Amino acid sequence: MESKFQESLENNPHLSEYFDNLVGDRPEFLENLSRDMASLPEVNVIYPISDPLFIHIIKHRTEGGRYIVVEPPLGDDLRDKMYMIKRKVLRKASRSPTPEKDQEFEDKLYELIDDVTQTKKRLISLGNDKVAVEAKDIPLIKYHLKKRIMGYDLLEPLLYDPYIEDIHCISLSNLKVLHVVFGLLETDLAFENEERLENYVRRMSNRMGKNVTEGKPIVDGALPMGSRVNIVYSRDVSKSGPSFTIRNFSSEPITISQIIAWNTLSPKMAAYLWLCLEFGMSIVVSGVTASGKTTTMNSLLPFIGYNQKIFTAEDTPEVSVPQPTWQRLITRDTGPEGARVELFDLIKTALRSRPDYIIIGEVRGREGSAAFQAIQTGHPVISTFHASAIDKLIQRFTGDPINVPIRFMDNLNVCLFQQIVYHNGQILRRCSSVVELLGYFKEKGGVQTRQVFYWDPVRDTHEFMGMNNSYILEDLIAPKLRLTDRKKIYDELDDRTRIVERIVNAGITKHDDVADIFKSYSYGGKSNMLAKLDEKIEERGEKQWM
Repeated sequence: MESKFQESLENNPHLSEYFDNLVGDRPEFLENLSRDMASLPEVNVIYPISDPLFIHIIKHRTEGGRYIVVEPPLGDDLRDKMYMIKRKVLRKASRSPTPEKDQEFEDKLYELIDDVTQTKKRLISLGNDKVAVEAKDIPLIKYHLKKRIMGYDLLEPLLYDPYIEDIHCISLSNLKVLHVVFGLLETDLAFENEERLENYVRRMSNRMGKNVTEGKPIVDGALPMGSRVNIVYSRDVSKSGPSFTIRNFSSEPITISQIIAWNTLSPKMAAYLWLCLEFGMSIVVSGVTASGKTTTMNSLLPFIGYNQKIFTAEDTPEVSVPQPTWQRLITRDTGPEGARVELFDLIKTALRSRPDYIIIGEVRGREGSAAFQAIQTGHPVISTFHASAIDKLIQRFTGDPINVPIRFMDNLNVCLFQQIVYHNGQILRRCSSVVELLGYFKEKGGVQTRQVFYWDPVRDTHEFMGMNNSYILEDLIAPKLRLTDRKKIYDELDDRTRIVERIVNAGITKHDDVADIFKSYSYGGKSNMLAKLDEKIEERGEKQWM
């Protein structure tokens, strides 16, 4: 680790200067962070995002944590020159075609910067329109201009830090971040004035294809990189001034083996859900905001057969499907009334294509009724939902604005409930229960349910209550496996649990690797899957040895 640190210092003079100017204890340099670090009473670490960006985190026992961005500094004099260069670059760029690919865009930007700058101390002639810059400052100018023109300016480090879940901006106060390991932290970043903040918010809304204005002060959308954004623009609505929240999403979906390793759910729970999804059960992943619903739903999708046709319907693209036949549908809420496309419309469209599974990013309104109609016509559905328990879920589905008749609720098979837990300063996600819907009973005036898994918060374990008592396994799935003795389904559950445990214990957490293992099951059964698993374990061992 010391050699990596020395290499970083040599390649990044600003990092060396930052360390030299620190008062007090020097931070520990780490290439990667561990979630176990959340329980440390005091933290003083620095980690790289990518050259030249580094993050310094400080947490004391009695104070809130600080998130400090370490990047090449731009002095006032150089900042003025950079703005001059930026104006000239944009003027020249307007007269040439816009590059389509990022690398072409970057090459063109650097070419234009070279074209408008002069690295000699004196300009060649009075008519020279170039900006005089020291040769040593050109890389710094290029870094900051790329960040402002191609990137996300002030927010660039936060958006590309893999440990950041949420970014919060409340007017001109320092930005706050929700860190995966260290929780809520205050950054050293802030917009210097309201004009710059307003311009930033408008540009960000344009990138999402939506224009925030005084007349339309609240906008939801997604950035091209996939992060979800909520903007509150007008001071009439946000008294402090323009504000926004950004939710980051991992570029590579988190796998079932990873969330099992985090103890979000157990191997047996995963094996149960594997059986459910292989045999066409409809599932809702439910919980409060930020409980990890979408992450868990994405992690379950490799359980669906790879020879099946999948349709997804979302407001913002967050679902990641590994199956090759995948139709991705996104709502459109801009334009005239007749041109808008809602989730309800997308689900109706999906039904006409006869998909094997319909995946809805989140049910909130009348699309929930369409989802139940899809289930009734033989198209299983997976979705996320906001409800913390089965009784609240049924109340919300059967009330306004979804209005599913209560006698239809048993078309849904399984509900998985998640919650967010704070323990010793660490953010944990836990699947608190898995509930089966057995049927609607008129004489009881409601839907009968059965809890088959629950989370014990004291021991932090997931307990299986469905042994010899699962309606879904015995009555719906065992017949499809042609089991004459329906109790044999629990042997199948145990067998799959052992396979899942092998994947987790082998440390196979990359999305492509996990997808390959379950794809091999779809096309060749368990023997083919186990051979693929052995292959992945062997590959992993060789890589670790190298």
